[in-house]
Amino acid sequence: MKLSKKLLAVLLSVLFVVGVFAGCSASNGGSDDGEKVMIGFICLHDENSTYDLNFINGAKAACEATGADYVIMTNIPEGQECYDAAADLVDQGCKLVFADSFGHEDFMIQAAKDFPDVQFCHATGTKAHTENLANYHNAFASIYEGRYLAGVAAGMKLNELKDAGKLKGDVPKMGYVGAYTYAEVISGYTSFYLGAKSVCPDVVMDVQFTGSWYDETAEKEAATALIDAGADLISQHADSMGAPTACENAGIPDVSYNGSTVDACPNTFIVSSRINWEPYFEYIIGAAKDGSAIDTDWTGTIETGSVELTEINEQAAAPGTADKIEEVKAALNAGTVHVFDTSTFTVNGAPLDSYQADVDTDEAFTPDTEVVADGYFHESEYRSAPYFDVRIDGITLLNEAF
Repeated sequence: MKLSKKLLAVLLSVLFVVGVFAGCSASNGGSDDGEKVMIGFICLHDENSTYDLNFINGAKAACEATGADYVIMTNIPEGQECYDAAADLVDQGCKLVFADSFGHEDFMIQAAKDFPDVQFCHATGTKAHTENLANYHNAFASIYEGRYLAGVAAGMKLNELKDAGKLKGDVPKMGYVGAYTYAEVISGYTSFYLGAKSVCPDVVMDVQFTGSWYDETAEKEAATALIDAGADLISQHADSMGAPTACENAGIPDVSYNGSTVDACPNTFIVSSRINWEPYFEYIIGAAKDGSAIDTDWTGTIETGSVELTEINEQAAAPGTADKIEEVKAALNAGTVHVFDTSTFTVNGAPLDSYQADVDTDEAFTPDTEVVADGYFHESEYRSAPYFDVRIDGITLLNEAF
């Protein structure tokens, strides 16, 4: 069969931006009215990034479950290329367009303004609730709860090392490889630390930033430097195999992010937290099908299946880790434990009784919302993207250039 010129142009445009086209079967939840929804996904990197792979896997699963067609464009930078990709997806017939990286936001907003009949959704963004566009939406999840649970697993491992006399120093010490000094990263490493501290009270942590979401060499070097500086365990908020590989090579326990690394690191991988994006994608596809409104700011939780831990690697984890995690998870769901309970940490030696967070983001990042109440910091309740940027005692930032 001969391809039409229009179809050939569409296929070439997708290949040009390193995209992948796939159609999902309508047999599992597809609409019966003969009209399918097509959704376009814009990813900062490709399957080699654990962060983007997590989105890609969620996208494919959700489309298969709902019978939606989809186009995935990978390696789209946080620049004009994002707007161009969004416009291309609209031209291809997408009624929903989703982008996965913080720096995509301004270009997605511009696309939403230019294409008012298409719904645009964006992960980790901060502006949907202030832009007031009916077709632009932000989404995230309470991943700080997942990181807290992963921190509990880390703390259990540190206790095991302490009891066996295998600590490198006088107190348990963790190292953390972070991408940037953004609130999202600060919220993540603080919740991980507090989870560890809840079971290992004397733990301390060093953080080394790389200045990139995905740089395998820099992440491996950062993890190696932290190990050389005395870290007994490593975790990360960066998207490559750099840190887990450094841990496996050095025989240092590792808590990864966005998926299990047990196949590559069977001796050191303990557990990983991740956001499961499938529930959100199914939600927005369903809204597009029935014409219902999409939440301006959507926050997934453990209860919605949006925050998950991978299977624990019993070879590396401390005994009793799985049971302890289930105990803490139940307390989080019941509201009897809060990740940022202000009685569990101090700032410059003092308790945190009040804090004005930058929720309504402007160019000056002006604090605008009181977020401490009832004894805890209310993260991701006033918008979906994290805004916890408090620097608490016990965590040392080794560099702050990013």
